[in-house]
Amino acid sequence: MWAQRNEPIVAVATAPGRGAVGIVRVSGKGLAPLALALCGRALQPRVAHYGPFLDAGGEALDHGLSLFFPAPHSYTGEDVLELQGHGGPVVMQLLLARCLAAAAEADPATGRPRLPGLRLAEPGEFTQRAFLNDKIDLAQAEAIADLIDASTEAAARSATRSLGGAFSRQIEALCDQLINLRMLVEATLDFPEEEIDFLEKADARGRLDRLAAALDGVLTQARQGALLREGLQVVLAGQPNAGKSSLLNALAGAELAIVTPIAGTTRDRVSETIQIEGVPLHVIDTAGLRAEEEASDEVERIGMARSWEAIGQADAVLFLHDLTRLGEPAYAAADAAIAARLPQGVSVVHVFNKADAACLSAAAAEAVQPAGPVIALSARTGEGLQSLRQTLLDMAGWQAVPEGVFIARQRHVQALRAAREHLMVAQAHAALNDGALDLLAEELRLAHNALGTITGAFSADDLLGEIFTRFCIGK
Repeated sequence: MWAQRNEPIVAVATAPGRGAVGIVRVSGKGLAPLALALCGRALQPRVAHYGPFLDAGGEALDHGLSLFFPAPHSYTGEDVLELQGHGGPVVMQLLLARCLAAAAEADPATGRPRLPGLRLAEPGEFTQRAFLNDKIDLAQAEAIADLIDASTEAAARSATRSLGGAFSRQIEALCDQLINLRMLVEATLDFPEEEIDFLEKADARGRLDRLAAALDGVLTQARQGALLREGLQVVLAGQPNAGKSSLLNALAGAELAIVTPIAGTTRDRVSETIQIEGVPLHVIDTAGLRAEEEASDEVERIGMARSWEAIGQADAVLFLHDLTRLGEPAYAAADAAIAARLPQGVSVVHVFNKADAACLSAAAAEAVQPAGPVIALSARTGEGLQSLRQTLLDMAGWQAVPEGVFIARQRHVQALRAAREHLMVAQAHAALNDGALDLLAEELRLAHNALGTITGAFSADDLLGEIFTRFCIGK
């Protein structure tokens, strides 16, 4: 993929299927002859031209808008040609095929192919070229994909801020402080007899502490941004007829799952993405859990196996208890068996449902002492739902933040944490005054490298390939 980056590329840039408008995009060097062949005239830079798109015989394939963006003032930094026609899949494929054919044809003016080597673009290759040509950095490139994939308004707004460079500017500011500190420390290495006094006069420790505090602030924002992007995987679990499907419907505000008094109505997973304060929650309703020998048939056993699989992959589990049945010894024992089987390390909220209908005795209430947050609610009336929503946000680590939050990914958070760890070691060396200045300089270098992986200054090709291949074709 990287070796082919100088070849011209073409792709349909709009989503598959029928639409009012479809776009074919070409990027490469020297696209003017191709534009002339396709449109029958020279195109002025950055001006929309309406007219026919021509086939090899000069007949119109379609009519639409043509735009030509000469390098370097384009999305990719190369010449870019966009043909905006009618959005039928057949029309788009005809136009795409015509681009490839016209590129291979001899140009009457030169006798050589108009655009040799034109090929179909790989997923994300237009954005990859924008990154390679320094039009955007890696964090901005990822923000483009995050903006396309945003599942909430807050995530879309945060991705737009990252695309505009808000996240990158914060990383660059940290790197600038690190560079100044590294220059100070490494210059002092040449004068070992004066290094302690020199660093004290330059307030090296104070600079390092302020840098660490600034990095902590960016890390906090990045955690919030990662939560906006990725959300929280929440699984509803419990015995049959505990009210899981009713709770899913109540949280979603729609009748997504079938609700009946018959135990075991839900046989397979039902999922829905909802949002709370802009944070996406991927809520999964699962089949009711009970002992395998109590399952009514093979289908229910498969459903329960899938339920446990979903629980193992969850960020949080809402364990539903039926308040109207907690006084029954067999029911309470089955709840205890499920609780004992829940995987370690998964956050669990114990939700006591049917609060509107429960008449729980004091003795039964005394016997139920689950570990973790406890919420009493009624999925039928909505009582207690707001408390549950707030508990989920608290478990996720969400904090109400101003509009300035930017989108981030887990890899960004991990890079910031790595940089912070190196700064902590550097602070320890600086506090010792033991002359180990070379170790201090090395930790600062490693912290700088960790930050550089966020914007792409220090990124391996395999990481870049992994990021861009997840984009859609044509972007």
